[in-house]
Amino acid sequence: MTQFVLAAVLGTLFALGTFLVLRRDVVRVVWGVTIISQSANVYLVTMGGLSGGVPVLGHGGHGGGHAVTDPLVQALVLTAIVIGFGTTAFALVLTYRVYQEHGTIDLLELGEKA
Repeated sequence: MTQFVLAAVLGTLFALGTFLVLRRDVVRVVWGVTIISQSANVYLVTMGGLSGGVPVLGHGGHGGGHAVTDPLVQALVLTAIVIGFGTTAFALVLTYRVYQEHGTIDLLELGEKA
């Protein structure tokens, strides 16, 4: 049941991102790309699974011997989140500059002016 809910949430996020990418407003396109990239990060974390190993502190009796999540996936996703944040901020600043120069952020109007 949990896998079905997870699949439904991820599918909804990807659908929302795709919907926003297909809009005429540049800001919505940027947010659509951001939602798609973050939903891909959620997918990677959830599919990282359990490594089956015991944490280092588990040997002293503090960890309880439970399986742990693979830290490599978490490190890669954390890096992707930071890079995605910087890329989104840069894209929004570029969108603001386009608005200052052309007076619009509608993709069709920008295509006609070019």
